[in-house]
Amino acid sequence: MLDLFLSFNYFADESSGNGLKEAPLPGHTETDKLHSNKDTVFFRDGVRRIDFVLSYVEDKDGEKKQERRREFEANLEKAGLELETEDKSDSKDQKTYFLKIHAPWDVLATFADVLKIKVPFKESDIPHGQDVPLEWLSHPFRLPDHIMHPQPDYFTYPFDKTKTDFFLINDKDTFFPPSTRNRIVNAATRVFYILARCPYYKEGRKDKGKTGIKRLLSNGTYTAAFPLHDCRYWKKARNAECESERYNLYKHWARFLCFYKEQPLNLIRKYYGEKIGIYFAWLGFYTEMLFFAAVMGLICFTYGVLSYDDNISSKEICNPEIGGSIVMCPLCDKKCPFWKLNSTCLSSWQSHLFDNEGTVFFAIFMGIWVTLFLEFWKRRQARLEYEWDLVDFEEEQQQLQIRPEFEIRCTNRRLNRITQEMEPYLPVTSKCARFSLSAAAVIFWISLIVACIIGVIAYRLAVYAAFASIIKDPMRKIQLVGRFITPQLATSVTASCINFVIIMILNFFYERVAVWITDLEIPKTHLEYENRLTMKMFLFQFVNYYSSCFYVAFFKGKFVGYPGEYSYMFGKWSNLRNEECDPGGCLIELTTQLVIVMTGKQLCGNIQEALLPLIRNWWSGRRGRHNPENHYSRWEQDHVLQNFSQLGLFYEYLEMVVQFGFITLFVASFPLAPLLALFNNILEIRVDAWKFTTQFKRPMASKARNIGAWQEILNAVAILSVVTNAFIMAFTSDMIPRMVYLYAYSKESSMRGYVNNSLSIYNISQIPERNMPEDNWFDNATSTCRYRDYRYPPGHQREYTHTMQFWHILAAKMAFIIIMEHVVFVVKFFVAWMIPDVPSDVKARIKRERYLIQEYLHNYEVEQLKLQLSASFITEPQSEMTLTPDKHEALSECL
Repeated sequence: MLDLFLSFNYFADESSGNGLKEAPLPGHTETDKLHSNKDTVFFRDGVRRIDFVLSYVEDKDGEKKQERRREFEANLEKAGLELETEDKSDSKDQKTYFLKIHAPWDVLATFADVLKIKVPFKESDIPHGQDVPLEWLSHPFRLPDHIMHPQPDYFTYPFDKTKTDFFLINDKDTFFPPSTRNRIVNAATRVFYILARCPYYKEGRKDKGKTGIKRLLSNGTYTAAFPLHDCRYWKKARNAECESERYNLYKHWARFLCFYKEQPLNLIRKYYGEKIGIYFAWLGFYTEMLFFAAVMGLICFTYGVLSYDDNISSKEICNPEIGGSIVMCPLCDKKCPFWKLNSTCLSSWQSHLFDNEGTVFFAIFMGIWVTLFLEFWKRRQARLEYEWDLVDFEEEQQQLQIRPEFEIRCTNRRLNRITQEMEPYLPVTSKCARFSLSAAAVIFWISLIVACIIGVIAYRLAVYAAFASIIKDPMRKIQLVGRFITPQLATSVTASCINFVIIMILNFFYERVAVWITDLEIPKTHLEYENRLTMKMFLFQFVNYYSSCFYVAFFKGKFVGYPGEYSYMFGKWSNLRNEECDPGGCLIELTTQLVIVMTGKQLCGNIQEALLPLIRNWWSGRRGRHNPENHYSRWEQDHVLQNFSQLGLFYEYLEMVVQFGFITLFVASFPLAPLLALFNNILEIRVDAWKFTTQFKRPMASKARNIGAWQEILNAVAILSVVTNAFIMAFTSDMIPRMVYLYAYSKESSMRGYVNNSLSIYNISQIPERNMPEDNWFDNATSTCRYRDYRYPPGHQREYTHTMQFWHILAAKMAFIIIMEHVVFVVKFFVAWMIPDVPSDVKARIKRERYLIQEYLHNYEVEQLKLQLSASFITEPQSEMTLTPDKHEALSECL
């Protein structure tokens, strides 16, 4: 491809040799004044724009690196780029050189043609939508029109260098926006055309693997490579020709006081490129949809608060004559005493806040909400694809995205049957070996997570006895704290905190392992690389973050046994008896686990994203603000900023998708989860915007038509969430047992007597010695104790076996799961069928634009033929004039 470009540029070099120069920009005549102001994005002549900057320092290995730089820069100049160097004596640190790169018109035009970059050829005449009723209500949330729509709407067509007069080229220097210019120069479209493929070897040498700016950065030849911001973020550029888009983004988007305003997506796309623009569009849309889920969750929680006094079950538990007279069997061996039921009074009230009738409707609502979110996002995405000229992007660019690492590391070559050119490939044996090693690494790390979860469960079982011996029965009033913190609550909170710490540690190491094993696989294209890394990282994060919640929701309290026949985690020899749930159910423990992990992750993420970059760049930012513009250059200001890595957006998506899993998979246990996510995302948008505008070097603009593999992951999580919430309502919540008792077993058609009905009886004299407490404080006042199950009492001919009510409840749970899943899935698929992925007006616009393109192209070709015929008619000799009418007539008939 480089050879192709050099051949294209031959004619450009020839034309420049004939004295053809670019016309100077208006407003750039005072070059001396601009030269004195170093805070500029132009060369010293004040005319040529800086499209890219490379920096380097001299060190002990300077000669070898200097040779590489010399050869690389010579090849850049052969490719048509123009270079200008800033000596280290002009830099603030007196040791850094800066190489400024400018792409002249011929370079831009040639590669715009190769990359098929769409450019305007006619201003759009399609009207934008009709006025929305009550539109004035949205005025406080809107931004100025010049911020929301920084450029008019045009019909666009892939650039063709041979048809420059077809396009709306008013000024060659401003025709391609800065993001497109740096995309061409630094190949941020993942094609690596010039910088990424330009060699740094001498002609004739055989080490042709030495190509690309990425290798030069990795071996220290250059220290940084970045496009320039157009101005300081807190101040507009002095040069009127500079757009000051960074300042506008900071003023109207990055400040937290703008949290209620809409995002300037078109300006974001224009300045940073479509890939970053589509991320903020998705994040903003996700946050908007969270508002409706948060309102419904708040209504559900409010219902639980308002129905607080109507909770008969909690009143019975707290009643000294009912709950205070019921002696419960020990919850662990030796250390746990017999205890009174009313000691769980507080936790039963807390459980009612989240475990009530409204939770069922909220779980169904969330199943429908997630479908609406995904379907409406598809429509929003389709509209952005049209507005941002991305409709045909993926198909056209797919073959241009081969990673340089793939070309360098794959030494084998084979003939491409389509292009008939030799291309690198990875042999099947090498591919299988690499995939096997990658799969083994992923399985090992997932197994490590499972082992850590088992360790946390063992901790819960072991430490419960310790808490039970410290936090005595509140009826004895040994410790005041015992009234508020039960052994179950203390165990759940400490185990959740320990689990969160383990999650963060494993996540820290696995992020690096995932990148390493993905590099090991040597994916061919960047899209393939990101998709593979995405699947590995999400699979790990899924197990890492959600496994503890799955344990509490679906395993804790389900395999306990009963007094005399308790189940143990590793067998009876381990003395680690499986955990039991409170009489109020395990839902409050699932809520505790979800709150700690979810809020802990969000707090850590915000601290990492906001505070650490602020501390790291505080001194650099302060230095930039306190230095005059004519002393502290634009490239030096950007040089001290952080690099935005190629996987920067990957981690942003990952954070939000993990959050999406929390608010969908387990939302039945915590209806306020969408509200917490909403607050977090409002902050997240502004923090990300602040980082992009103030803390990061300007990212290399790149294109993307959608959110990639994350869309399929969101669809999978949405389907799984229906199943998990149905099982939570059936097996973790006490909703079904209460409904069965109310409609089938209650004599008064009320919940009175439910607590007594839900507890089975066991004869204390039959409890084995190993299960008996060391402190036998009940003084033989009662001969029986109660436990949470549905079994026949002692003395019954089927004592300690499950009663018929147990099977009725189990059947009701299974029926509820089947009905809820089918209802939600039917509604989901019906909604998905009813809502088309592409809005009808967008379809009409696409068809209209394609029709107009064909029409204008036809008219353009006709006009060009007429001009050619007129020119040939004038220049032909008189002797041949007799043939011209016939030829003209024939061509006219063909046209």
